[in-house]
Amino acid sequence: MIQDLDKSIKSLLQPMKDGGFVQEISFATPDDQFGPSLPAIDLFLYDVRENNDLRNNEWRTEWKDEQPIGQRLPSVRVDCSYLVTAWAGDIAEEHHVLGEVMGLLLRYPKIPQELLRGSLDNQEIPLPATCLQPGRLKSLGEFWQALGGKPKAAFDYTVTVTMPAQIIERPVGRVEERQLTVADRAW
Repeated sequence: MIQDLDKSIKSLLQPMKDGGFVQEISFATPDDQFGPSLPAIDLFLYDVRENNDLRNNEWRTEWKDEQPIGQRLPSVRVDCSYLVTAWAGDIAEEHHVLGEVMGLLLRYPKIPQELLRGSLDNQEIPLPATCLQPGRLKSLGEFWQALGGKPKAAFDYTVTVTMPAQIIERPVGRVEERQLTVADRAW
Protein backbone atom coordinates (compact mmCIF):
# COMPACT_ATOMS: atom_id res chain seq x y z
CA MET A 1 0.00 0.00 0.00
CA ILE A 2 2.81 2.45 0.77
CA GLN A 3 4.29 2.03 -2.71
CA ASP A 4 0.83 2.91 -4.10
CA LEU A 5 0.77 6.02 -1.91
CA ASP A 6 4.21 6.99 -3.26
CA LYS A 7 2.92 6.53 -6.83
CA SER A 8 -0.20 8.60 -6.04
CA ILE A 9 1.85 11.45 -4.57
CA LYS A 10 4.19 11.28 -7.54
CA SER A 11 1.21 11.64 -9.90
CA LEU A 12 0.06 14.66 -7.85
CA LEU A 13 3.53 16.24 -8.22
CA GLN A 14 3.95 15.31 -11.90
CA PRO A 15 3.11 18.89 -13.04
CA MET A 16 6.35 19.98 -11.30
CA LYS A 17 8.29 17.65 -13.59
CA ASP A 18 6.22 18.43 -16.69
CA GLY A 19 6.63 22.18 -16.05
CA GLY A 20 10.42 21.86 -15.88
CA PHE A 21 10.72 22.82 -12.20
CA VAL A 22 12.35 19.50 -11.36
CA GLN A 23 14.08 16.63 -13.13
CA GLU A 24 13.33 14.02 -10.48
CA ILE A 25 10.71 13.18 -7.84
CA SER A 26 12.35 10.88 -5.31
CA PHE A 27 11.32 8.95 -2.20
CA ALA A 28 14.88 8.04 -1.17
CA THR A 29 16.59 8.64 2.15
CA PRO A 30 18.20 12.10 1.91
CA ASP A 31 21.51 11.01 3.42
CA ASP A 32 25.06 11.92 2.39
CA GLN A 33 24.87 9.34 -0.45
CA PHE A 34 21.73 10.87 -1.97
CA GLY A 35 22.50 12.12 -5.47
CA PRO A 36 19.38 12.90 -7.51
CA SER A 37 19.28 14.55 -10.93
CA LEU A 38 19.05 18.24 -10.11
CA PRO A 39 16.78 19.98 -9.47
CA ALA A 40 14.79 17.40 -7.52
CA ILE A 41 12.08 16.94 -4.92
CA ASP A 42 12.52 14.32 -2.23
CA LEU A 43 9.71 12.99 -0.06
CA PHE A 44 11.28 10.84 2.66
CA LEU A 45 8.73 8.67 4.49
CA TYR A 46 9.92 8.95 8.07
CA ASP A 47 6.87 7.98 10.14
CA VAL A 48 3.91 5.59 9.81
CA ARG A 49 1.38 5.28 12.64
CA GLU A 50 -2.30 4.72 13.34
CA ASN A 51 -4.46 7.83 13.41
CA ASN A 52 -6.25 7.33 16.73
CA ASP A 53 -8.51 10.36 16.16
CA LEU A 54 -10.13 8.52 13.24
CA ARG A 55 -10.31 5.11 14.94
CA ASN A 56 -13.55 3.19 14.56
CA ASN A 57 -14.23 0.17 16.79
CA GLU A 58 -17.47 -1.00 15.14
CA TRP A 59 -17.45 -4.47 13.54
CA ARG A 60 -19.35 -4.74 10.25
CA THR A 61 -21.38 -7.75 9.23
CA GLU A 62 -20.71 -8.87 5.64
CA TRP A 63 -23.63 -10.26 3.65
CA LYS A 64 -23.96 -12.47 0.58
CA ASP A 65 -27.30 -13.43 -0.93
CA GLU A 66 -29.06 -11.84 2.05
CA GLN A 67 -27.21 -14.14 4.47
CA PRO A 68 -24.50 -13.06 6.91
CA ILE A 69 -21.17 -14.65 5.96
CA GLY A 70 -18.85 -13.16 8.55
CA GLN A 71 -17.76 -10.02 10.23
CA ARG A 72 -15.14 -7.50 9.28
CA LEU A 73 -12.94 -5.72 11.75
CA PRO A 74 -13.10 -1.96 11.34
CA SER A 75 -10.60 -0.45 8.93
CA VAL A 76 -7.56 1.24 10.41
CA ARG A 77 -6.62 4.80 9.41
CA VAL A 78 -2.86 5.27 9.07
CA ASP A 79 -0.91 8.54 8.88
CA CYS A 80 2.09 8.43 6.55
CA SER A 81 4.40 11.41 7.19
CA TYR A 82 6.96 12.59 4.67
CA LEU A 83 9.74 15.13 5.04
CA VAL A 84 9.74 17.17 1.82
CA THR A 85 13.00 18.72 0.62
CA ALA A 86 14.19 20.35 -2.60
CA TRP A 87 17.59 19.69 -4.12
CA ALA A 88 19.21 22.04 -6.65
CA GLY A 89 22.48 23.70 -7.58
CA ASP A 90 22.06 26.59 -5.16
CA ILE A 91 19.98 27.62 -2.15
CA ALA A 92 17.92 30.21 -4.05
CA GLU A 93 16.81 27.60 -6.58
CA GLU A 94 16.08 25.07 -3.81
CA HIS A 95 13.89 27.61 -2.03
CA HIS A 96 12.08 28.41 -5.27
CA VAL A 97 11.38 24.72 -5.97
CA LEU A 98 10.35 24.09 -2.35
CA GLY A 99 7.91 27.01 -2.52
CA GLU A 100 6.37 25.69 -5.76
CA VAL A 101 5.96 22.20 -4.27
CA MET A 102 4.42 23.67 -1.13
CA GLY A 103 1.94 25.70 -3.19
CA LEU A 104 0.93 22.64 -5.21
CA LEU A 105 0.43 20.39 -2.17
CA LEU A 106 -1.55 23.07 -0.30
CA ARG A 107 -4.06 23.18 -3.18
CA TYR A 108 -5.07 19.58 -2.44
CA PRO A 109 -6.39 18.91 1.10
CA LYS A 110 -7.35 15.49 -0.31
CA ILE A 111 -5.53 13.59 -3.03
CA PRO A 112 -7.92 13.60 -6.02
CA GLN A 113 -9.51 10.22 -6.79
CA GLU A 114 -8.21 10.23 -10.39
CA LEU A 115 -4.61 10.43 -9.13
CA LEU A 116 -4.85 7.46 -6.76
CA ARG A 117 -2.86 4.43 -7.88
CA GLY A 118 -3.04 0.69 -7.23
CA SER A 119 -4.75 -0.41 -4.02
CA LEU A 120 -5.58 3.19 -3.13
CA ASP A 121 -7.90 3.51 -6.11
CA ASN A 122 -10.78 2.00 -4.12
CA GLN A 123 -10.33 3.63 -0.71
CA GLU A 124 -13.49 3.84 1.42
CA ILE A 125 -13.11 7.58 1.93
CA PRO A 126 -10.85 10.21 0.31
CA LEU A 127 -7.24 10.48 1.42
CA PRO A 128 -6.86 13.63 3.51
CA ALA A 129 -3.48 15.32 3.37
CA THR A 130 -1.94 17.98 5.59
CA CYS A 131 0.93 20.22 4.65
CA LEU A 132 3.00 22.51 6.87
CA GLN A 133 1.66 21.05 10.11
CA PRO A 134 4.06 20.19 12.93
CA GLY A 135 5.82 16.95 12.12
CA ARG A 136 6.66 14.02 14.33
CA LEU A 137 10.40 14.59 14.14
CA LYS A 138 11.58 15.80 17.52
CA SER A 139 14.63 17.60 16.14
CA LEU A 140 15.42 18.31 12.51
CA GLY A 141 19.01 19.04 13.48
CA GLU A 142 19.41 15.57 14.99
CA PHE A 143 17.66 14.05 11.99
CA TRP A 144 20.14 15.59 9.53
CA GLN A 145 23.07 14.73 11.78
CA ALA A 146 21.94 11.10 11.97
CA LEU A 147 21.85 10.96 8.16
CA GLY A 148 25.31 12.52 7.86
CA GLY A 149 24.02 15.47 5.86
CA LYS A 150 23.78 19.21 6.26
CA PRO A 151 20.46 20.72 7.38
CA LYS A 152 18.10 21.73 4.58
CA ALA A 153 14.87 23.66 4.41
CA ALA A 154 12.03 21.14 4.65
CA PHE A 155 8.37 20.77 5.54
CA ASP A 156 6.10 17.97 6.69
CA TYR A 157 3.46 16.37 4.44
CA THR A 158 1.11 13.75 5.94
CA VAL A 159 -1.44 11.61 4.10
CA THR A 160 -3.98 9.43 5.90
CA VAL A 161 -4.76 6.11 4.20
CA THR A 162 -7.24 3.39 5.12
CA MET A 163 -5.93 -0.12 5.76
CA PRO A 164 -8.88 -2.41 5.03
CA ALA A 165 -9.52 -5.20 7.50
CA GLN A 166 -10.11 -8.78 6.48
CA ILE A 167 -13.39 -10.63 6.87
CA ILE A 168 -13.29 -12.90 9.90
CA GLU A 169 -15.15 -16.13 9.37
CA ARG A 170 -16.99 -16.37 12.64
CA PRO A 171 -20.55 -17.36 13.33
CA VAL A 172 -23.03 -14.58 12.87
CA GLY A 173 -26.42 -14.97 14.47
CA ARG A 174 -29.28 -15.79 12.14
CA VAL A 175 -31.75 -13.05 11.59
CA GLU A 176 -35.23 -14.34 12.27
CA GLU A 177 -38.42 -12.49 11.71
CA ARG A 178 -41.18 -13.07 14.23
CA GLN A 179 -44.55 -11.56 14.43
CA LEU A 180 -45.78 -10.65 17.85
CA THR A 181 -49.49 -10.34 18.39
CA VAL A 182 -50.79 -8.52 21.38
CA ALA A 183 -54.39 -9.24 22.37
CA ASP A 184 -56.69 -6.32 22.96
CA ARG A 185 -57.05 -5.78 26.63
CA ALA A 186 -59.45 -3.60 28.48
CA TRP A 187 -57.76 -1.38 31.00
